[in-house]
Amino acid sequence: MSNAPASPAPRPERSAARLGAVQALYQQDMTGNPLPLLITEFHRHRLGAEMDEARDTVMAEADLPFFDDLVTGAHARAEELDALVASALAKGWTLNRLDRPMRALLRLAVYELVARTDVPRATIIDEYIELSRGFHAEKDVKFVNGLLDTLAKRVRG
Repeated sequence: MSNAPASPAPRPERSAARLGAVQALYQQDMTGNPLPLLITEFHRHRLGAEMDEARDTVMAEADLPFFDDLVTGAHARAEELDALVASALAKGWTLNRLDRPMRALLRLAVYELVARTDVPRATIIDEYIELSRGFHAEKDVKFVNGLLDTLAKRVRG
């Protein structure tokens, strides 16, 4: 039996905001579209939209202010966040060796660790581990877990 405090139950609207934020940062990296245009597109057409018409699967309504903060904050502080991620990579690894979805995911997770002290670090790590499962193989999920655990200890003590 662990004495560690349990993470609060995930909030679906925040989970949806995180997923949307990863997609938005990835799209911005690929297209270079201005951030305000991208955020508007996600508000109008992506967040809470049907994900699989054949199965009638609908993404949970996203916490829009949280989504906006994640996207704008991570974008504005990208250089700082990337330096933190790079500092935790194994010797010989660079950010450029990581694929774009991984970079977006890590940038957002580290942004939350640094700037969103209202969110428990265990919640942040758990949420981004789950998100990474949708984009990457299990070995990469373990990489995300280890890297975020290391950075959480550095930035949150």
